[in-house]
Amino acid sequence: MGTSMKYKMLLIIAILFVTGCTPTEQVSNSENQKKLISNQEDIYIGFLLDTLQDERWYNDKELFEGEVEKLGGRVKTLAANGSSEVQISQAELLLEEGVDVLVVVPQDAESSAVIVEMAHEKNVKVVSYDRLIRNADLDYYISFDNEKVGELQATEILNHVSSGEFAYVGGAESDNNAVLFRAGAMKVLQPLIEKGDITLVSDGYTDGWNPAVAEENMDETLRRNGNQIDAVIAANDGTAGGVIRALAKVGLDGQVPVSGQDAELAAVQRVVNGTQTMTVYKSINMLAEQAASVAMRVAKQEEIETNHTIENGKVSVPSILLEPITVTKDNVKETVIKEGYLKEEDIYK
Repeated sequence: MGTSMKYKMLLIIAILFVTGCTPTEQVSNSENQKKLISNQEDIYIGFLLDTLQDERWYNDKELFEGEVEKLGGRVKTLAANGSSEVQISQAELLLEEGVDVLVVVPQDAESSAVIVEMAHEKNVKVVSYDRLIRNADLDYYISFDNEKVGELQATEILNHVSSGEFAYVGGAESDNNAVLFRAGAMKVLQPLIEKGDITLVSDGYTDGWNPAVAEENMDETLRRNGNQIDAVIAANDGTAGGVIRALAKVGLDGQVPVSGQDAELAAVQRVVNGTQTMTVYKSINMLAEQAASVAMRVAKQEEIETNHTIENGKVSVPSILLEPITVTKDNVKETVIKEGYLKEEDIYK
């Protein structure tokens, strides 16, 4: 073989060698992705929120971050401001930053399934926080017994008015929790509706949980019904606030029982002042503590003990469900104040 031919053969072998190695190097780089934190040994948790526009989610953010850091982890929180597309992009960003676990408050129960798919492609597990991600191979769900929330709301309203014309003001239909709250309330109300004791003059969801939308919907209900309404079951404190503003316009605030949920400061102030009948306290401290603990243990590949499974349309999701608590003006001090969730001087001012 001549010198020229030998050179060509060596060149071909070199090209084949380099070409063959490139995919292996790419896989290695993918598997050894660096975390966007200074200490690569630290557990890095991504926390995705739907919004920070409601008071309660600020509390969740602070409590969850504090719990993760107390357990020795690092956490980055991003809020989607009510946009499913933004939340998906934020999930992609956190996955690129090398998070070990994603904890998600889904903006939309259905479209958030893609977040689970993206995470699993990178061998990252997903914990659904407070709201359930539907139709996905979700790893864990931590929340409250949300049907029980609706049952508590309807039961307390019936303690004040047991018959007449009722309105149900739901949350966002895209939020699976809103569907569960309504299901729980209807368990209590349906027998009375069938007996004819209660007439449901309005029954609908509220786009984006927006209090202004709840107010507009209540305005329309009052106009349509000649300002006659005996009770309102509102799915959370934001929608309750909108309902109460609508009732105030026709002089019915404080006259019509209204439920709520989340134990927001403004709502608890309304409860003690008599314009809102009740709220439901879901111990955010407990929720954040449990979620942080689960996220850290998942990252360490430790066994997770759960007390329920919840069907999300695709799989039975291992779940931890916590108990909600009714708050009225009679037990404010024994609930939200005693737990340190709200301060007495802020409520009674």
